[in-house]
Order: sequence, then C-alpha cells, then structure tokens
Amino acid sequence: MKFEAAGGVLLIVCALGAMIWANSGWATSYDELFYKSYVTVGFGDWALSKPFILWINDLLMAVFFLLVGLEIKREVLVGELQSPRKAALPIAAAMGGMAIPGLVYALVNMGHNSMNGWGVPMATDIAFALGVLALCGSRVPLSVRVFLTSLAIVDDLGALLIIAIFYTEKIGVDYLGYAGGLLVLMAILNMIGIRRVLVYMLIGLVVWYFVLKSGVHATIAGVLIAMTIPAKTRVDQARYSGFVRSILDRFDADSKGETRAWTTGAQQSAVLAIEDAGHKVETPVRRLEHSLIPWVAFLILPVFALANAGVPLSGGGESETAESVWSSRAMWGVVLGLLVGKPVGVFGFAWVAHKMGIGVLPKGASWRHVFGAAWLSGIGFTMALFIANLAFKGDTVSLDAAKLGVLGASVIAGVVGFVILMSCGKKPPQA
Repeated sequence: MKFEAAGGVLLIVCALGAMIWANSGWATSYDELFYKSYVTVGFGDWALSKPFILWINDLLMAVFFLLVGLEIKREVLVGELQSPRKAALPIAAAMGGMAIPGLVYALVNMGHNSMNGWGVPMATDIAFALGVLALCGSRVPLSVRVFLTSLAIVDDLGALLIIAIFYTEKIGVDYLGYAGGLLVLMAILNMIGIRRVLVYMLIGLVVWYFVLKSGVHATIAGVLIAMTIPAKTRVDQARYSGFVRSILDRFDADSKGETRAWTTGAQQSAVLAIEDAGHKVETPVRRLEHSLIPWVAFLILPVFALANAGVPLSGGGESETAESVWSSRAMWGVVLGLLVGKPVGVFGFAWVAHKMGIGVLPKGASWRHVFGAAWLSGIGFTMALFIANLAFKGDTVSLDAAKLGVLGASVIAGVVGFVILMSCGKKPPQA
C-alpha cells in the first residue's frame, strides 16, 4: 500500500509539472523534447526512428502492460479471480464501469468527429485509486482494496481488448506470424521447465519489435509475453516447509546462546540454503512482478505522465480552430463518462449482481464502501490518456480536450471517493 501511494504521489507531481511546463514560457521546449526529438535505435532495415513520445508510449508502456499481464495471470491462477463467486462482483462492476461510461460518451458525441474517443473514459488507474484508498487508513477494510484491485485488473483486460480490436488501424500478417511463432516458442520453453526470466525477456524484446511492425499496438506484446512466464514453483510447498524447518534446527543447534554474535560457518551455510530454497519455491511470475513494481511506479508511469499530461489550456495550442478545447464534446464526453458513467456503472452492476445472487459483498464492507470505490474507479489517468493518444491521433484539439477532461474528472472522482470512504464508520481493531 505504501508503494502504491508513493507512486500515485509521484504521478500527481509529474502531471502537475507537465501542465505547468506546457502552459509556461517554456512550452516550446516541451513540444521539442517529447514530440519533435527523434530517437533512432538499430541499423539498416532493422532501425527504428521515432519521436521520444512514441518510445515512451510504445516501449516503456509495454513494460507497464507486462506488469498488468502478470497481475492478471496471478489473480486468475491464485487470486481473487480464481473463485467464480468471489470474482463475480468485481467482474460485473468492471463490465458496468466500461459499458456505461462508453455509452455516456457516445451519447454526448453522437454524429461528431470526436466519436472515436468512446474508449477513453472506460479505464481505471489502479495506482491513483489505491493511493487515495491508502489515505483512508483503517476506515476501509482490506477486502475493499482487493475488490478495487480486481475490478481494475478486469478493467485493464477490457481496455487491452479494446485497443487490440478497435484502435488497430492495419495489420501486417507476416510480422504478426513471426511474433506468434516466438510466443509459441516461449510457451514451449515454459512447458519444458526453462525458468530463467532473462531468456523470456530477450525473446520478448523481439516479440515486441514484430508486434510493433505488425501495426497492432506494441503494448499488447507486454500482456502476451506475461502469459508465457512460468507460474509454477520448482519445489512443492510441503518439501520446502520440511527443508526449511530442518535447516532452522541446524541453525539453532549451532547457536552460542548469545543474542548478538557472529554467525558460525555452519549458520551462514544454513542461511544461504534457506535463501536458495526460497528462490526455488518462488514462481518466476511473482519474482518478475515484484522486480517490475518499483520501476513502473517510480520511473515508467511518472515519465508517461510527464510526457502526456502537458495540455495547453489556451484551447488548441498550435492547431487552434473555431472549436475551443473548453467547449469540446470530447472533453465533456470524457468528464461525464468518468464522473457519471463510472460510479453508476460500477455500483449499479455490482448491486444487480449481488441481488441476483451471482456475487458476494466484500467481507467487512458495506454498500457505502462499494459506492466510494466506484467513485475511485473514475480516476482514469494512465490508461485513459493512453487510449486518448490512440483515438485522436492527428487531431490535436480533440486530444488536448480529452486529456483535459481526464485530468479534471480524475481529480474530482478521487476527492469525492475519498470523502465518501472517510464518512464510513471506523472499524474496531479486532475487525
């Protein structure tokens, strides 16, 4: 929780910094750095030359989506999404949280060029949402955090499908075939017991290149790669438990009875043996997920926020048109989608699923907790900005308007959700 909250604070700082930078006297340098500076990697036919912003959105964000894919895989195999009855409520809530905001946006933008942005208000930013949730302390049961996390993971999965199906312009079947072949190879390596994460990451880098060249958005490669990472331990739990207990007995047997003393050679060997056993019982999926969390929280997402949140408030920047950003249907579609569609969709679908006997309320939670979480799901920062970049490619005014809507609505949704959750009665310590 502290990790998530700290990452959320850094995101806020970078987003505010981007807004100030893009609306200051140095706004030109912002555009020059992120949109007009080209970075070339590779050589000959294998060279990739892209603006800095695209390296951030295509490569760095693929690592973010790799982490999302690992979280989805873990939740499905051993987490809250493993049990159909436990999973039913967050899945129903996520479906409502995607369908209703998209419908609200479509109603606002029906018959206009901005209609393509219907996917923008459908996403939830889990880092921000959990950061706000952490500020509520003991007033919110842990089960609500699990509910919100599961909801956001299903939400991310839906967003990935939307990106792959609706925001992919043309597909290069040959490159897609190469990527598919390498993914099959990675699956085979998993099956035969290859567990070194580095092997999968090196092959995965080539998969990312082929997916990028195929026309499918490169970030999809991150999720596909995550599905091939081994999720089983090298040793079973009973064997690990028995081994560690026997080693601890040896460690204690060689103790001199002092609380602070140098460990003996035998004790040092015991410690190393326990470390090695712990490495073998930990799954590559979990190990990779843990190693990526600080990089994503403290580097990738802040850099993404800095590069994408710089929206000129004057109304169009270099591409000013008669339609002001502030009166744009794209902006109001996003705002209403996140502030009306999200709470109504998440809470409404969860309530219906519960009444139908499909899902169960999180343990120790009330409907006020669920309503507060529904508002927090309206924080659509990272994924919403990402989809906006895809939806309004080449349309600067609509893109700026959508970004402004995402930023403003996310702040309001976070504040309202926080107030609702803080109004919940504080739980007694034993609860």
